[in-house]
Amino acid sequence: MLFDSPAYFLFLIPVVLLYWRLNQRAQNIFLLLASYFFYGWWDWRFLALMIGSTTVDYLIAQKIAPSRADPHRRQWFIFSIVLNFTILGVFKYFDFFAGSFLGALDRLGIHNLPLPLIRIILPPGISFYTFQEVAYIVDVYKGRIEASRSFFDYGLFISLFAHLIAGPIQRPGHLLPQVQKPRTFDADRFFDGLMLIFSGLIRKCVVADNCAVLANAVFGGQFGSSNFWLVLLGTYAFTWQVYGDFSGYSDIARGSAQLLGFHFMVNFRQPFLSNRLQEFWRRWHISLSTWLRDYLYIPLGGSAHGQRKTARNLFITMVLAGLWHGANWTFVIFGAIHGVVLAVERYFFPARSKSARPDVPPRSPGFLALWGQRILTFNILGLSLAFFRATSLRAAVQLLAGLSNFAWRSEYASAFFMLCLFSIPLFVVDLLLEASNHEYPFATSPYAVRTALAAAALLVLALFSGSNLNAFVYFQF
Repeated sequence: MLFDSPAYFLFLIPVVLLYWRLNQRAQNIFLLLASYFFYGWWDWRFLALMIGSTTVDYLIAQKIAPSRADPHRRQWFIFSIVLNFTILGVFKYFDFFAGSFLGALDRLGIHNLPLPLIRIILPPGISFYTFQEVAYIVDVYKGRIEASRSFFDYGLFISLFAHLIAGPIQRPGHLLPQVQKPRTFDADRFFDGLMLIFSGLIRKCVVADNCAVLANAVFGGQFGSSNFWLVLLGTYAFTWQVYGDFSGYSDIARGSAQLLGFHFMVNFRQPFLSNRLQEFWRRWHISLSTWLRDYLYIPLGGSAHGQRKTARNLFITMVLAGLWHGANWTFVIFGAIHGVVLAVERYFFPARSKSARPDVPPRSPGFLALWGQRILTFNILGLSLAFFRATSLRAAVQLLAGLSNFAWRSEYASAFFMLCLFSIPLFVVDLLLEASNHEYPFATSPYAVRTALAAAALLVLALFSGSNLNAFVYFQF
């Protein structure tokens, strides 16, 4: 049930209509059942896995709150963390590590070792709901939130269909209180939710799906052997594809939640206007980057113990972030590149000192310097995404090896024109959002203006939607 499919809206509309006819407790039970139906639509076999892990963490949370006198509180906490990451590891990474181990032994001359591989389907959304469960257990253990007394409330926090498959990753302290409190219908927020859904559909169906045509052609070899221009075309097209795809998904998710009276955190804040990779990760997939900061980077020591350990912690965090995205060495290299660049940036551009005078603002780069830094950051990102998109390390290296060949062919012009046609409008939208700090263009305009924009969005969707064969990129994670 893809967010850009008719099936999703045939599901969403009756759910929203029935939901607002119920009281708060009935709303939660109804949404929980609807979310399980939504998840089971993908593959009902994995419902038991998600419900089972949800139940275990719900019960463990009752035992580990700081107010509890249970002498085994720490052991229960460790058990929950190990269990959650073991489930994620077995389903997502067992074949990867087992295959890599067998490959290493094969190169050493040890062949045909009978190590079994698990040929199973990756459960949808397991990376996302596992991170939410871990965050909940950690926050309860540290006393940041109280353990939920209602299984229905906790289960809905984990499985609410709007964020279940590909996020945004919801923090317990933000979403769980919303689940536990009564929600009232707000016409303005409802309308904003509809506008976010339109925004997400444009980003996904028009920008991402059309850029995907170019990216798939370059990485699939349809343009021939790699050269400088194809590296630019392929990496730029995929960079805009993944941005339009996931920011579009996040907008639809956030809009769907607002139709039900919930607020999800903003997941993207114009990331391609970042002048350094540090800033990029404060603007890109914010729910993941803040989760990694709070539950991995800071527990590792953060930046509290000097440059070398800071660089180590950044590198470990980003390598694991890369591996979170997929069980392939290409994702490890992607994360390693970001870890190295972040460490170098931190060394040459350290964070503002706490002892700095608050009345003296930090020095800002000039216009040309700012845009030079933004262009450099965008290109570093694009080149790293070559590993993210490629099916193997060899394929990524073969693509990037073409950077030394500047041969131009006439058909490249139309391909670059198509890329500009679908990426520049989104770039202009980001400039408007950066200036206004709104969640979607013209968010404070009169209803008539925004209704006209919605009608225009429907027309654009009808005329320019790309292939419906391109599933959301982050569904595989």
